[in-house]
Amino acid sequence: MAYKKTEQYEDKITSSLTENYKETLGLLGENPEREGLLKTPERMAKAMQYLTQGYQMDAKAILNSAKFHEEVSEMIIVKDIELYSMCEHHMLPFFGKAHIAYIPNGFITGLSKIARVVDVYARRLQVQERLTTQILDAIKDTLNPLGVGVVIEASHLCMMMRGVQKQNSVTTTSAFYGEFHKNPTRSEFMKLISASLH
Repeated sequence: MAYKKTEQYEDKITSSLTENYKETLGLLGENPEREGLLKTPERMAKAMQYLTQGYQMDAKAILNSAKFHEEVSEMIIVKDIELYSMCEHHMLPFFGKAHIAYIPNGFITGLSKIARVVDVYARRLQVQERLTTQILDAIKDTLNPLGVGVVIEASHLCMMMRGVQKQNSVTTTSAFYGEFHKNPTRSEFMKLISASLH
């Protein structure tokens, strides 16, 4: 039986992007008709749709789909969430980890939903600074917690492959709301995401 991979993409978008990428290959000095590149424009078209699927996703709907009433008011942390995104300035990837905490105020959400919120905003053309605050705002607006903290650490290929070409640089961004503006709470969060507890 032949191998068949099933993925769903919008035909019109795929077709238009494929033609654009085929032209781009030619403009770069390549021959888009050579064997190794024949299917590359279509692969690129599908890859870009996948890498930007966050535009079709709703972070608040995801959080609300697993929103539960719970009388807890201790810090909940999901750390080391892998993220992969695309720099909007050069269309090159940046990748790293997100660490997210919130203090409930009557409601919690499923832990996997926190990671999905990261994907909603990471799977768009981004800057790390905006990504950090978008994640915070989605949790704040949906769960109305006592506080939210988000820290992202990422390496940017636009700094590593071109420009200054600094291979070991890591960019860290943070955003805090509510109780996390208080130093003891913020310090506890930063200490816990730095610790190896497992």
